[in-house]
Amino acid sequence: MRNSITLITGASRGLGRNAALHLARHGHDLIITYNSGKAEAAAVVAEVHALGRQAVALPLDVSNSASFSAFAEQVRAALATTWQRDSFDALLNNAGIGIHASFAETSEEQFDQLMNIQLKGTFFLTQKLLPLLADNGRILNVSTGLARFALPGFAAYAAMKGGIEVLTRYLAKELGGRGIRVNVIAPGAIETDFGGGAVRDNQQLNDFLASQTALGRVGLPDDIGKAIVMLLSEEAGWINAQRVEVSGGMFI
Repeated sequence: MRNSITLITGASRGLGRNAALHLARHGHDLIITYNSGKAEAAAVVAEVHALGRQAVALPLDVSNSASFSAFAEQVRAALATTWQRDSFDALLNNAGIGIHASFAETSEEQFDQLMNIQLKGTFFLTQKLLPLLADNGRILNVSTGLARFALPGFAAYAAMKGGIEVLTRYLAKELGGRGIRVNVIAPGAIETDFGGGAVRDNQQLNDFLASQTALGRVGLPDDIGKAIVMLLSEEAGWINAQRVEVSGGMFI
């Protein structure tokens, strides 16, 4: 049985890094991308190698769709050189940023930045990588609990993620003929450096969110990494076109 190769965008830190290490422990080889964190990405590659798996790190700015054709060629070359293959098995569209601003104060520049990274980037990067994604492969997009419940300050961010959830269903419909299944994972509040690390570092915010979560705490990166492994596994092969919220039961 050949190794499963998973491509993860934005895996030099945070949830992307955590997912990479969990997937490596479960037998996945990896292509990871980074924007500015070259040294951090190299450290992730070293950790993956220490786990006995292969990994390659490639630079990618997901806000720059004009660069995606060249990036796809880099992926093609990495597949040939490292794995002697012409396809990979799973795509995790993880890269993203968070901007906290009220609806009334959100600038057009902030809106466009979120659009280019969260929605346009995911749309056209997936499109460019389709020829390299193996038949019967998997795509997992990343949304947010904020697309279901509303907290002030995330109107633009959550709107983009709402678009990702709709896009997921369309991808599942249109790629089903190739046996590719497409799902979207929606994390709740997680203790990472995302959004300036507010959930991790602001105890008052952390306590409030924990009080609104059925399991009584906010999430940890491992909670999401484990769920990603499950959703990309063969055991989840009949789960398709689904939004899976991984939030411990926030605001239910």
